[in-house]
Amino acid sequence: MTLHLTNARLINPETGSDALGSLTIDNGLIVAMNDPAPEGAVEVDCGGHCLAPGIVDIGVKIGEPGERHKESFRSAGLAAAAGGVTTIIARPDTEPAIDTPETLEFVTRRASEARVRIRHMAALTKGRAGHEMTELGFLLDAGAVAFTDVFQVSSDTKGLSRALTYARSLGALVIGHPQEPGLSKGASATSGKFASLRGIPAVSAMAERMGLDRDIGLVEMTGVRYHADQITTARSLPALERAKANGFAITAGVSIHHLTLNEMDLGDYRTFFKFTPPLRSEEDRLAMVQAVAEGLIDIIGSFHTPADEESKRLPFEDAASGAVGLETLLPAALRLYHADQIDLPSLFRALALNPANLLGLPQGRLALGAPADLVLFDPYAPSLLDRSRLHSKSKNTPFDGCRMEGRVLATYVGGAQVYQG
Repeated sequence: MTLHLTNARLINPETGSDALGSLTIDNGLIVAMNDPAPEGAVEVDCGGHCLAPGIVDIGVKIGEPGERHKESFRSAGLAAAAGGVTTIIARPDTEPAIDTPETLEFVTRRASEARVRIRHMAALTKGRAGHEMTELGFLLDAGAVAFTDVFQVSSDTKGLSRALTYARSLGALVIGHPQEPGLSKGASATSGKFASLRGIPAVSAMAERMGLDRDIGLVEMTGVRYHADQITTARSLPALERAKANGFAITAGVSIHHLTLNEMDLGDYRTFFKFTPPLRSEEDRLAMVQAVAEGLIDIIGSFHTPADEESKRLPFEDAASGAVGLETLLPAALRLYHADQIDLPSLFRALALNPANLLGLPQGRLALGAPADLVLFDPYAPSLLDRSRLHSKSKNTPFDGCRMEGRVLATYVGGAQVYQG
């Protein structure tokens, strides 16, 4: 079926344009832009709403294998489609970890039941323990798009350097979590007056800077392609800027929660606001927003981390970290747009184009011949978020009860509509 989407506000992150136009889809691909409708095409009037590339979300935790009660591929796919996420890049911090070709093949088969595209990262070291590297070559052959031990930061620098050197020889991407593991161990908040008043175990923002400095040194030594999963403090930005200026193959991301929340949101020990790394000061948050707008930080992700009620209804320092974010990523990101801190093409450059380019995927763009993975949304539609209505199995969101502005109207994957709002 040929589909012609007309009267759409096309958000093009490659060209930086934001203008009314039309788009034609045939055989799952974008075949024309701003042309008349082909004969026999099914026309869809977008009502002047925004039509953008579907979001490519790096760093999504799915509970299979081992924790299917928290999130399955099916429920994650439903949540993603409802949130305008058309490609999930799943994390390997499962039970057991995705550290063998056999486990990777299992989750790849299981992911076929989702409504959206799912690609997988694999563990860099066996059991994500930071010592013995995994079979990187075989995992690449089995479909791994990157390698990461997620939040398990290795203190074995020599062993890590060997893994990075081997990854470099394969042209593989390694994703690191910049933290000094000794300083950050057991921390639940960022050091400062607020954490002291609340009596919460805290870590200095310098732990991130120290971890990033080490990783940049390893990148310089090995030449590996490296992505810092979350940069959250202003003190890390000069080091990141110098590394990029020196021509190192380094990119960086930030979570939507660190762009829209700060340490004061912890309030009365609300565990839905506990994250890894912890929420930062308002000054750090504003610095991250500016870094995204300027392109120093390349990618925004949800870092979707489902947790059951039992693991969240605990004292703050004992509660599990993380929040679900597939469905809230876009409306939360639109807070930056409505605050005039970033325009829509730049926002979708960080949400869709840059992550697709980093992983060598054809998605994330409005271009002739590109897959028709699209999100149609109204950036001004108000709503009151009710966590009980989320499609995720787990409901641990910090935005419960918040007034949001922005709603997904339709999501397309390969030209097929997978969600209608």
